Amino acid sequence: MPHGIFVEGRRPKSKKEVKEALKEGKHVSLEDTGIMGKDYDGPVAQMPEGKSFAFVGPDPYTRRSFYGTLIRVGNKITLA
Repeated sequence: MPHGIFVEGRRPKSKKEVKEALKEGKHVSLEDTGIMGKDYDGPVAQMPEGKSFAFVGPDPYTRRSFYGTLIRVGNKITLA
């Protein structure tokens, strides 16, 4: 299951909002929603380098309006 995502502690309304938040250096975090095992759960800035994480929003459980993938290479976070 894709991760949930938060911007400044709340669910974003769009993928564009996530992209702008990353550009502005706001606090963006991923929420592990998996049932089997433990995946990354925490700030995007500290996610494992070189590993991609799919997310869905605004809410992975009730409303899936947009999707994206984040990857960290060094200190750079890329949103696809």
